[in-house]
Amino acid sequence: MKNEEAGSREIILVVDDEDVTRFMMDLELSRRGYAVVQAESGDKALKILRENTVDALITDQEMPGMNGLELLTRVKVEHPGIPVIVLTAHGSVSKAVASIKQGADDYLQKPCEPEELLAVLRRSLAFRRMRETNLRLRDHLLRLYSFHNIRTRSPRMEECLKLAEKVAKSSQTTVCILGESGTGKEVLARAIHFAGERMDEPFVAVNCAGIPAGLLESELFGHTKGAFTGADRDRPGRFAAAGNGSLLLDEIGDLPMDLQGKLLRVLQERVYERLGSSKPVRADFRIIVATHRSLSDMVKAGSFREDLFHRISAFPISLPPLRDRREDIPLLVEHFLEKLRDELGKPLSSLSSSAMEALLSYPWPGNIRELKNCLERAAIVVDGPVIRRRHLNIGRSSEKDSAASPGSDDVVHLEVSLDRDAFSLDAVIDRVLSLSLDRFDNNKSKAAAWLKVDRKMFYRR
Repeated sequence: MKNEEAGSREIILVVDDEDVTRFMMDLELSRRGYAVVQAESGDKALKILRENTVDALITDQEMPGMNGLELLTRVKVEHPGIPVIVLTAHGSVSKAVASIKQGADDYLQKPCEPEELLAVLRRSLAFRRMRETNLRLRDHLLRLYSFHNIRTRSPRMEECLKLAEKVAKSSQTTVCILGESGTGKEVLARAIHFAGERMDEPFVAVNCAGIPAGLLESELFGHTKGAFTGADRDRPGRFAAAGNGSLLLDEIGDLPMDLQGKLLRVLQERVYERLGSSKPVRADFRIIVATHRSLSDMVKAGSFREDLFHRISAFPISLPPLRDRREDIPLLVEHFLEKLRDELGKPLSSLSSSAMEALLSYPWPGNIRELKNCLERAAIVVDGPVIRRRHLNIGRSSEKDSAASPGSDDVVHLEVSLDRDAFSLDAVIDRVLSLSLDRFDNNKSKAAAWLKVDRKMFYRR
């Protein structure tokens, strides 16, 4: 029976050499809305499984030829997603335990009551749906945080990604990600986590600069009830939340000196204690640190421990700022536009040439984060499918932006940014012409009139 034949009903394969048992189970399960397929032997069951979609299998343990445990072993190899419930003889606890050890999802003792059968079946099907949901979420996270989602044409960035992919396989190595704010340090840290063997474990990120120094120790290590005033219950910290996964300590340069020593012990001995407790807790998570500061300069200034610096700097990765990887700006623009189309439900097709030119010439002190915010604002204010220069709020105040709108004629603000090597009078004129076209949505007549030049001359340029 194919799925389309059963409609939305879940299909249960019942395997037993006794006709009466199969008939009774078919009767009970059909009455409860399930579609039932019967097989009198293990060989027949495998044939059905190869030709049909089945949601769960119930098999007797004692059958001539291929018995239930042998069928269970074959099903777990050839059809691993199908839950298997094994029927055992009454009082045969050892055989029930053996079936569970071999991978059965549950067991029932014969003869079983209908309500017991339904309860076990529903539980097994629920676990299957949960497993499938978890697998889908896992696949989604792997795609979302994959290295392939970090788009670049920059040789420097490509080298960073190669290093990150290599260290991702070494699950114990501490990684130090360096770079200005907004360069994507957390994005890279997540990619490292999801490319390694800890991918199924938690990823926990802590911004050391975003938590007051007096609370940071409890936030990281956790505390026991009564450890300090206000500690009215036990509280696990971020270390415990990380479990066997990965812990990102972002802005490690802001970690207070007293906590730097305690973190060093965690890295060296792989144990820690909660505040108020002397019981050691095993630290089996991978630590990734990130900072925009120069830790070596902080060591010289005495604000960062030299021993901790050497411990966390075993594998540094330095992310270049966006101004040093301008070739990536068009890729990032398309990436963010793709997301904004879905989020805003707008047909955002592209940027005008002058808008892209403005993005390429801007120094981006806030890096990728600033570019993302800039495009998000532009996508919100634009009415058509094309984002133009006037929609980009970069390098000018909101007052200037308002003054530069087509409806304001008292003051004209034009921003011309050119590389020093490309700077010339012709380049400036071309830039002004491009900005004027962008200002009037490619209407050449209006642009020429606004510039007070002959339209033929405008067309020639």
